[in-house]
Amino acid sequence: MTLTYFKRYRMEIDLAEVPAQPISLPSSYRFAAWRPELIEAHATSKYESFRWEIDANVFPCLGDPEGCRRLMTEISHRDGFVPAATWLAEYQDEATGMTIPVGTVQGVADRSGLGSIQNLGVVPEHRGSGIGGRLLLKALQGFYDYGLQYAFLEVTAQNEGAIRLYERLGFRISRTVYKAVEAACS
Repeated sequence: MTLTYFKRYRMEIDLAEVPAQPISLPSSYRFAAWRPELIEAHATSKYESFRWEIDANVFPCLGDPEGCRRLMTEISHRDGFVPAATWLAEYQDEATGMTIPVGTVQGVADRSGLGSIQNLGVVPEHRGSGIGGRLLLKALQGFYDYGLQYAFLEVTAQNEGAIRLYERLGFRISRTVYKAVEAACS
């Protein structure tokens, strides 16, 4: 085994600078507030969002359906889990009548009292409609309502689209970190 290092940015935001506003999704989409029975839907959305992305290399559990299920269960049982900062975006397929999970975000208050965004993801077929930004705003509002003043997230430096979104919403890079990942030698 050999180690591969992924460059990541820690990005932070002052929640007082996030404008309070009604957050709605395009028609055919809806938000689902956290409920334990949504673990499977969050895990499915997480897997579909990340399985072909670089983050599945950084965090291998994101490239595995069972790994996403375990991760979602673990996050929801953490001390500091913030249900009000945990949201699912669902798509109502009019042709089939099915409701499909298409986006997910989870929030945890860390030991120092900061909101920590976990695994914001939107499945590829539903990107470009503003769903990711709206999910993130819902999570930030949840942190603010929970009484937190600041929030942060980490993003892989190669994920330029996500970085642009986060900066547009007011996040600023506060530091660079490196994530070591074991990789099989070829």
